Amino acid sequence: MLVVFVTAVQELPSLGAGGLLHPSRRSVNTSPPPGCEDASFAGDGVALKGWRCPAQGARRGAIIYLHGIADNRTSSHGVIRRFAPQGFDVVAYDSRAHGDSEGAACTYGFFEKRDLHRIVDTLASQPIVLIGTSLGAAVALQEAADDPRVSAIVAAEAFSDLRTVATERAPFVFTSTLIERAFRLAERQGNFNVDAVSPVSAAARIHVPVLLIHGAADAETRPEHSRRIFAALAGPKRLIVVPAAHHNQSLNGPVWGDIEQWLDDALRGQISIFHFLRNGSRS
Repeated sequence: MLVVFVTAVQELPSLGAGGLLHPSRRSVNTSPPPGCEDASFAGDGVALKGWRCPAQGARRGAIIYLHGIADNRTSSHGVIRRFAPQGFDVVAYDSRAHGDSEGAACTYGFFEKRDLHRIVDTLASQPIVLIGTSLGAAVALQEAADDPRVSAIVAAEAFSDLRTVATERAPFVFTSTLIERAFRLAERQGNFNVDAVSPVSAAARIHVPVLLIHGAADAETRPEHSRRIFAALAGPKRLIVVPAAHHNQSLNGPVWGDIEQWLDDALRGQISIFHFLRNGSRS
């Protein structure tokens, strides 16, 4: 029995690294939304699958939608239905190691921001808005820090840095030593640096308007992550904390009205640096 226990403990770092690098993958088995077409994009050494959805009516710009962990581009349907009729071209794609895109490992923005940069290269419409949730929000923030073509960002349920959120999510059987071993193994297998994946560090270099949204009841990525990013942002910013919302629940209901109004103001240049915190009401 002792041998079995020791062997199991020795395997934990490998299991942890595998869980970090290889989230579950869901293929896309549906046709593109009405008015959209299938598209392929050349990422940083990987082929990415997605959709291009042209704007309806007068063109106001372009939106790139970035999905969360273990998700795919199908979660973009609501964004497409809402913003294509408002004059935005919308691009949605499966992140590397997700959906139908290539890629052996998820690196939480280390390589994903390079993929996103190349997709921005393909866009003719300006201004460019990034809308991301969870993993996608973190990727959007990391890319926007070094890409002056991005005009505004909506980041829902972002994590502040990979080391912190992965540690918080680790099962209770993982000691700090086992977690560190799992990180080192993931870095070797994924060829990336865990500590370089840090939206909160990127925030200090972002000078365009950023709208952060987080569920108050999010236990997977706690609201403190968005609060840390908010404090670090150098440019115009707003934070909405949605009462009672859990992870993947903050982009619902009346918050979309807030997003639309904020986006209108941001693209008209009417947003100045301000601090808003919504906990059921504005303060």
